[in-house]
Order: sequence, then C-alpha cells, then structure tokens
Amino acid sequence: MVFTLPDGLPPGRFEPHGSAGVWVSDDLPDDIERLWGLLLEQQQTTGLRPLLCRPGSPARSHLAQADAIRLESVLAADFDEYRRQRLPFWSSPTPAEVPEGVEPWPHDPGPPFENWPGLAPPTAVTADSPSLAQAAARTVASLVETEWHELKDCRLALVPARRSADLPALLKWSSEAPVPLVCALLRSWEERFGAQVVSACGNSLRVSVARPPRELRDAEMLALEHVLSTADSIVDDPPTSFPEYASGLLERSEWWFWWD
Repeated sequence: MVFTLPDGLPPGRFEPHGSAGVWVSDDLPDDIERLWGLLLEQQQTTGLRPLLCRPGSPARSHLAQADAIRLESVLAADFDEYRRQRLPFWSSPTPAEVPEGVEPWPHDPGPPFENWPGLAPPTAVTADSPSLAQAAARTVASLVETEWHELKDCRLALVPARRSADLPALLKWSSEAPVPLVCALLRSWEERFGAQVVSACGNSLRVSVARPPRELRDAEMLALEHVLSTADSIVDDPPTSFPEYASGLLERSEWWFWWD
C-alpha cells in the first residue's frame, strides 16, 4: 500500500509491513518535536499515525488475534495464576539472604486483591484534560529531552491505522511481548485513559496518557493491568513494590513498558 504523504517530511522510503505499508524516515529527524505536532494536526485528514520505531522485517498482522481477546476473562484467569505463583513471596516479610554488598530485594506485599477486581474505571474528561494529540506531543518532547539514548536508533514511521493502539499489531515490534494481549490492553486504555502509543523501539513501548487515574484505588486496579501485560519493567526491573508502582501512576502522563 502506497499513500499520499503530508508535506515537510525528511527523506524516507515506503516499506511493506504485514497488511499495511508504512513510510519510514531514513534518519530520526532533528526537529522531531515540531514535526510530530504537525503530523498530529493532519492526522484526521491523512489517516496516518506517527510512531517512533526501529525498522524491522515485514510481519504478519496481529489484529485478528487482538480482536479475539475477551480482555476481562483473560486478565481474570491470568491474575489467578499470577497470584498463585507470587503469593509465597508476597506473604514473606523477610527478604531472602543475599551475598554481602548486594542490595536486598525489597519486600513486595503485592496487589491488595484476593480476586480479580475488574478493569480500572475510566478517568473522566475535564476542562483541564489535554487532548490526545497534546498529551502525545508532550511525551515526545519528554523523550527527546530525557531518553535520547533510547531514541537515537529509532526512525519516524507513518502508519495507516484506525487507532493508535493497533500500531504494535501492524508492525514488527517485539517478539518478547504478547502482542495481541498488549494491543487489547492498549485499546482499552485508549478508551479509558486517553492512552496513545508514541514509541515502540526494540522491546520498549512508550505510551502517552491524557487522563491518568486520580484516585489510589483506581491506580491500584490499573497497576494490576500493567502487571498482567507481562512487562518486566513494572515491579521486577527495577525492583519496585506494587504499592509504590501503583501510587506512581497517579497523575502520571507517560507509561513505559519493557520486555526482556
């Protein structure tokens, strides 16, 4: 698929990717922050969604598998198994002995749920809520400022996609992540929290959030969804207790996921 490109793009090329062709820049544009804003302004007209990613081989689309996932049922079953495996660690107040000079793994009491609590409730739109485009542009600016080492090997891609949440399913992204489940989660987060995929570089996924949770209970329920994405960056790397991770989601406008 070859589509009409917006004006003002840097040098790049069309590449086949699964069911959708994409346009990929030859290098990461120096003015990516300015360019990102322009692309978001034209998104409704062009139908093209910008994404920071590393060029990869053509991949089979995972959209059909994502469509088939019944998210609540899958997460409820996954939580039962996760709790069964982790409960011995959550129940022990004493960390295991570690060699001298090694920082002990902090005790994690785990989520405050014995049963699957359901999906976190959506955060309402208020007069102060940024638009999805404003939140995504803000996240790109933050990445350029603080995570340039992660972005330097990335490229700008333009993808014909119905929604941001489908981008990882349309492109070859990370073989370590359960892509259909992640995309099902992203679709739900997009609806409840205004989440948008900004970067999928290597095994790392960056998501902008227009309406993060405002209440601790909602943040705890959302944190459990993050945990069940299987990402290693949630409570395992770096070692973070579940209560600490959950409280950190309050008013947080950017989420990071990483799979080893």
